[in-house]
Amino acid sequence: MIMRRNRLPPMPSADSAFFLDVDGTLIEIAETPSAVSVDRCLLELIGRIHRASSGAIALISGRSLSDLGTLLGLPRLPMAGQHGLERRDATGRLWIHATPPDAKCAIKAALAPVLARHSGLLLEDKGLTLALHYRQALHMAAYVHRLLAQLVGEIGSGLELQRGKRVVEVKPAGIDKGSAIAEYMLEPPFLGRTPIFIGDDLNDEHGFAEVNRLDGVSIKVGSGASCARFRLPNVAAVRSWLATTLKGWECRT
Repeated sequence: MIMRRNRLPPMPSADSAFFLDVDGTLIEIAETPSAVSVDRCLLELIGRIHRASSGAIALISGRSLSDLGTLLGLPRLPMAGQHGLERRDATGRLWIHATPPDAKCAIKAALAPVLARHSGLLLEDKGLTLALHYRQALHMAAYVHRLLAQLVGEIGSGLELQRGKRVVEVKPAGIDKGSAIAEYMLEPPFLGRTPIFIGDDLNDEHGFAEVNRLDGVSIKVGSGASCARFRLPNVAAVRSWLATTLKGWECRT
């Protein structure tokens, strides 16, 4: 069910498990993926949640794990990258879902002349996925969506499109942020806890749906239709809500 109006999220219980998107949720979106800014306060906040929840926190991002490591550090934190195609669990073990390499390479080659003609487009090869950003060429949004849909339909066997904020991504079918959350929820320290997922984008809807299925707390950041049950207005509100949660827990102990 898609909802347009959602109430503010409740105070999480002590047995909660946190799943957090990164761009647009914990940090502001920038002109390019490499131009984002990460401050020390955010890293300290994540560390505090990790300790207070006994390790039941994971980042669920469209970025690659390598990119997340460069951006944030946090080598011991569970993270799922490329929409769940690669995942580091709480023990540090790495799980990777295979991608059809021939189809991906063919689509990348087909996009080369398009990129040469349009300097405002940015193709990001994350290893398992291809993301075509049009943040600096918003007038080309419809063209980008049509082009990638055509390429996936013609040569993208085993692949699907994932639409996001000013980006369209080509990824292996059947793996998404929801499946990543489901995998974490079968493992300690997430097992048996109430899941909370916070995200801001279309690619987070899979995560919201999975958390709703598990009777957890799904939180949409910003405006727009969503199946999330609760809503926060922006990145600052997300950080404030998480900080308030920690203070509430500390007051109970």
